[in-house]
Amino acid sequence: MAAPTISEEDFHKFREFFYRKTGIQFEASKRYFVDKRLLERMAATDNVQFRAYFTMLRFQASGEELQVLTNLMTVNETYFFREEYQFKCLVNSILPDLVQRKRNSEALRIWVLPSSSGEEPYSIAIYLLERWADINNYDVEIIASDIDTQILEQARRGLYSDRSIGQLPTAFLQKYFRRTPEGHQMCDDLRGAVEFTRVNLSEPADTRPYRNFDVIFCRNLLIYFDDLSRKTAAETFFDALRPGGFICLGHSESMSRISSLYKVRKFPEAIVYQKPTE
Repeated sequence: MAAPTISEEDFHKFREFFYRKTGIQFEASKRYFVDKRLLERMAATDNVQFRAYFTMLRFQASGEELQVLTNLMTVNETYFFREEYQFKCLVNSILPDLVQRKRNSEALRIWVLPSSSGEEPYSIAIYLLERWADINNYDVEIIASDIDTQILEQARRGLYSDRSIGQLPTAFLQKYFRRTPEGHQMCDDLRGAVEFTRVNLSEPADTRPYRNFDVIFCRNLLIYFDDLSRKTAAETFFDALRPGGFICLGHSESMSRISSLYKVRKFPEAIVYQKPTE
């Protein structure tokens, strides 16, 4: 029997379906990557024909296979203190701007999406503890979300490789981690400071509960979206922010090219985007 293959038509059918479900658009240059993972899952589910696998993927009541495949298809490449200039902007410029309009009894709420394996939200927690003078005057909530359930479990475990912690100052590494045979284990207190949740940014039912955030970090995700999905995401974030709240994007991303809803704020450390207060 010939080995299963993915035809050009199969690839386009899957690409359109996955885009509708996740907002992620695979270019033709990603064909090898996509085919490899589809064939892996076809073999794992005993489907020798793409048509049978695709039917199961679309109509499986539990959605379990779609989640497994989504976990395989998403990229999770990050490390602690990546693009640190935005964390400096957070403590030096964004938070001082926000607290002018906030009562001490009001929690500061930060949403990180995608969470990936946790390096970014944990970096924010460390930065606030170490570099923000007002940390003891406010309750801070950090919620980190991702579409990938496996990567969320990895984030909750808080176990990291030498590469992940390579940019951390030694003092922070010694303070917040302990060395184990498996890697660098984050302390329980810091792991408890971040809530990890599964969210599909392209699914309104998933994002609707996420409201009243002061700051959103969505870095290096929108580059995988097309123009329509980026615009939809920008509107979702706008609804999730409090008036006057901020969103930080990746260094190669620009909200100005996506949506006119936000004001551009040029701080000394970084350019970020603000939901108007009126």
